[in-house]
Amino acid sequence: MQKTKIAPSLLAADFGNLQRDVEMVNNSVADWHHIDVMDGVFVPNISYGMPVIKAIQKHTTKPLDVHLMIVDPDRYIGTFAELGAAIITVHYEACSHLHRTIQAIKAAGMKAGVALNPHTNINLLEDIISDIDLVLIMSVNPGFGGQSFIENTYEKIKTLKELIQRKNASALIEIDGGVSTENARKLIDAGADVLVAGSFVFKSENPLQTISELKSVADGI
Repeated sequence: MQKTKIAPSLLAADFGNLQRDVEMVNNSVADWHHIDVMDGVFVPNISYGMPVIKAIQKHTTKPLDVHLMIVDPDRYIGTFAELGAAIITVHYEACSHLHRTIQAIKAAGMKAGVALNPHTNINLLEDIISDIDLVLIMSVNPGFGGQSFIENTYEKIKTLKELIQRKNASALIEIDGGVSTENARKLIDAGADVLVAGSFVFKSENPLQTISELKSVADGI
């Protein structure tokens, strides 16, 4: 059985000690660095841009899982490829020509993901699920860290898992928002493969230990 992937969200890291926190994730049992890019248009917040991501990439030894919460993400696909992103996830709600965007991401040598806001129906992925590598279900409203988990997420995961199996697709299911050791196992049981955790990791007393505990709970160890 495939082990759960853990992707700490660097949006919750200490930006005054970013190298330290990146290296902490490097030394942990986490699998990916999750990078939230916000433009202040698609979501009300602004996070970090290319220079910061370039600095992160210099110090990371693990794949960059880049989540674009921006309008017109097509403009930046080549840039993120140059910055070393392994995965680019774009929002269904932000893409007028989603299939073309996915093709462009793959042509640039990266895996392609699609994110869904809490109100967006899983069935909208029916015609494209076989073309994508990852579906990110937002379990909070995008734009800010530290929000409460939306309970309907479990049902969305189950619906998505059924769609993936019915279409004989291979997309991973990633959950972003309000993830903790309290709900990790339930998320995995529902069908999730990747858990993003920001505040829960970086605001804890021992982030390294918290990542390890999250991994163990998710894997039922």
